[in-house]
Amino acid sequence: MSGGLPGFHNAPVSRAVVVAAALFSNVYGKLRIWKLITSLFAFSSTPELIFGAALLYYFRVFERQIGSNKYSVFIVFSTAVSVLLQILSLAYLKGPSLNPLTSGPYGLIFASYIPFFFDIPITTKFRIFGLRLSDKSFIYLSGLQLLFSSGWRSIIPGLSGILAGLLYRLNIFGIRRLKLPDSMTSLRSRFSCPFLNNSYQRLPVTENDGNIPSNQTRQTEASIYTGVHPTTEDPMESSIATLVSMGFDRGSAIRALALTNYDVNLASNILLEAQSM
Repeated sequence: MSGGLPGFHNAPVSRAVVVAAALFSNVYGKLRIWKLITSLFAFSSTPELIFGAALLYYFRVFERQIGSNKYSVFIVFSTAVSVLLQILSLAYLKGPSLNPLTSGPYGLIFASYIPFFFDIPITTKFRIFGLRLSDKSFIYLSGLQLLFSSGWRSIIPGLSGILAGLLYRLNIFGIRRLKLPDSMTSLRSRFSCPFLNNSYQRLPVTENDGNIPSNQTRQTEASIYTGVHPTTEDPMESSIATLVSMGFDRGSAIRALALTNYDVNLASNILLEAQSM
């Protein structure tokens, strides 16, 4: 399932988090002074890094929806609350096998599953060996793999992140209205990597009637000259109908599909981002 526009377009904070997770995972445990700081971002194993970085990359769609400033607040809140809940869990359980808990941005990743569950619609459903799945199933499966990667040492941070995401969703203490000072958010440009900021090249849109794709226009012109009209259902109309059924108007659906080479998942993400502005 796609996470929206390719690269980190309009998602500098997400880019910084992914880069920090990759870099700190390589030095975690080697520098004692940095161990406390890096433990919030560094994964303890390569498989965890692969799944975690992939999920962080996908969840950048939320930064595009609410903006980098509010997304920074979400990161700080979910991480802080998750760490607090982990400390309380260790104090209550007092299990020597749980100490230390696995490192990594588990709080941020699993807190992101709350808006993923409530705000990202299902666009495709299918069956595999009789099981009903959707385009969101693979994101859930990746999360389960990460959640159970280290047993209870990873389950507790994951559950703590889910609780932190629920508290943010419930707008506890009015957290969703908070914003960071502009002086703090401007620092992201100093720490983000310019070479990772792939600009999204939009596809040219022709001024056809109703913004109909050019290939459909050629088919229409051919039918005029040959007298043969296609009888199969136009896949473009099927994609438009899917987006319209999700609550988007037809004109916006056509424009979004034209910009994404008629990818329904990408188009729905663009429309969701536009609604949140």
